[in-house]
Amino acid sequence: MAKTKWNVDVTHSGIDFSVKHMMFATVKGAFHKFEAVVEADPTDLTTADISFDVDVASVDTRNEDRDNHLRSADFFDVENHPKMTFKSTSVTKTDENEYDVTGELTINGITNTETFAVTYEGQGKNPWGVDVVGFSGEGKIKRSDYGLTWNAALETGGVLVGDQIKISLQIEANPA
Repeated sequence: MAKTKWNVDVTHSGIDFSVKHMMFATVKGAFHKFEAVVEADPTDLTTADISFDVDVASVDTRNEDRDNHLRSADFFDVENHPKMTFKSTSVTKTDENEYDVTGELTINGITNTETFAVTYEGQGKNPWGVDVVGFSGEGKIKRSDYGLTWNAALETGGVLVGDQIKISLQIEANPA
């Protein structure tokens, strides 16, 4: 298949994350507003160009007070850094339909190179005759690498918020 530009269908896609809370529990959240473009042959991502723009104010952990704290200068500082972005720089095939997608991730005005494991899930036509492709992805980042260092010490030892963030992507895209 030829390299095609695909727009991510946000209504059928998701960017989710999880982080340790109090060293032993897990808090999950999502970003609901984002745009993404994948320019690729979906059956061979090795030449793909992938970019994401995420509205960090759309963070949702199912707790309004926590979400407002995440939007504050203690974390995302949405007034000064409203977007989180990712732009791929290389894609390496690791197995059938499996890839390591490496790129520049910018959060809170700080850019680092990160790699995400991506799986091509398949392709088909929806009931309206539109081509649709599916991808899933996973990765881990350290929030401290992006200046997101707010924390609180626990009297039993350890900290309130873990440093490692697990990211999960579910992507459905249509031709542009």
